[in-house]
Amino acid sequence: MRASLFSCARRNIIRHNSRLPRALSTSSAKTNTTTNGGSVGSAGEEASGKSTHFGFQDVPEGNKKPLVGEVFHRVANNYDVMNDVMSVGVHRVWKSQFISMLNPQPGMKHLDMAGGTGDIAFGCIDALVANADPTSSSVTVSDINASMLGVGEERAVNRGYFSLPKVELSFVEADAEALPFEDNTFDSYTIAFGLRNVTNIDQALSEAHRVLKPGGRYLCLEFSKVENPLFAQFYDTYSFNVIPFMGQVVSSDRASYQYLVESIRKHPSQPELLARMETQGFRCSSYTNLTGGVVAIHSGFKIASSRSGD
Repeated sequence: MRASLFSCARRNIIRHNSRLPRALSTSSAKTNTTTNGGSVGSAGEEASGKSTHFGFQDVPEGNKKPLVGEVFHRVANNYDVMNDVMSVGVHRVWKSQFISMLNPQPGMKHLDMAGGTGDIAFGCIDALVANADPTSSSVTVSDINASMLGVGEERAVNRGYFSLPKVELSFVEADAEALPFEDNTFDSYTIAFGLRNVTNIDQALSEAHRVLKPGGRYLCLEFSKVENPLFAQFYDTYSFNVIPFMGQVVSSDRASYQYLVESIRKHPSQPELLARMETQGFRCSSYTNLTGGVVAIHSGFKIASSRSGD
């Protein structure tokens, strides 16, 4: 029975990908050609001369996706174990608060981007199932990384999420910067610990805005900037000395966790990300710090004709 369900889930991913518009499929083929388990940027991107950061390294824009892809291919199987070890389980509290802010409602059509192992999507589904309203809902988990997505699929099968009568669950392999969904499709969009890994944050925000319906809500849970200087000093010491060491002990992979620590420091501050959300059209935007700013939840809404200059 388990094999049958998993096979059904895998066919669902293929079916969604086969609906990509031809132009988008061509673009994806150029920027996400797979080599050694990772996606490789196009020659055009590498030749563009533009650079971005990969942790503390400056790299050509076209190289970031394959580099990040390799990190998450390596950490996928131990990802949640490492999250528990690194945060002493606090990441579960952060995610619970995130889902509470989303406040899933029956009938919603929800996209969880960079959803990988499924934590946010499953929490959303649990809330929908607990509601007595029988109205059907849908939850789409999307991630650019097939290894992370595969872990989520398998968990969904093992926990019975594909057989729930009230919620349709699907997994879609897709790039946050070029989503294969029509405009005005989703009531809500979440991204947890994924935004800092995209190459072009503004493009990812623009795509999130595009696929949301008018009135739809965007929520981002991400590592951010600690406000208290003394706590920030302790946090930096812990991050740079303890987390890579634990990565080596738990998964024999120090380098990937060194990148994760460095990527946090390169992510925009809370006010900067808020301003960039506003530029991409989100309104009624705000952020909420958790654990002194170790992480922050950013929230914004799509209002009709809410883009800058409209």
